[in-house]
Amino acid sequence: MIVREPEQKYGPPAPVGVHAAVCVDEIDLGLVPNKFDPTQDPAPTVRLVWQIAEDQPNGEPYEVHRDYRASLHEKAALRKDLESWRGRPFNFDELVGFDLENVVGVHCMINMVEKMSQKGKKYTTIAAIMPLAKGMIKLAPRDYVRHKNREVAEAIISPPPPNFDDLASSDDDVPF
Repeated sequence: MIVREPEQKYGPPAPVGVHAAVCVDEIDLGLVPNKFDPTQDPAPTVRLVWQIAEDQPNGEPYEVHRDYRASLHEKAALRKDLESWRGRPFNFDELVGFDLENVVGVHCMINMVEKMSQKGKKYTTIAAIMPLAKGMIKLAPRDYVRHKNREVAEAIISPPPPNFDDLASSDDDVPF
């Protein structure tokens, strides 16, 4: 058997340009380490997921996402993107506690740009989120199950794990 680097786990990158989109999910990723500064404590992180109007070659809608520190600090990327998307700043009452569940189902325009990874691979990423232009037709989400609903569905559908205590093995069975 030939062992190699795993295949790309994501579909083709979303096309570059401005796209009509709809937010289909907000996912609490929990505490995530800072990949740029491992000396910092892990921070609460959230992922927002959108579907854009353009379809992949297989006919499925493109899904794009961005991960954010769960913060509405004045310099936080989440706050900047939400204010750009809303077209107005947060007021004092909203800064006390904003429920990200409110953005699910909200339409916008997303500007996708192409970048190069440190390994030399091209990818697209979200550069800007703006309000949907007046008069534009709103995009309906397609074939998307929210992350929190997937966990429930998988628990119902998945068979129980095997009982490994019933299987006898010894160190002699290990082939390497």
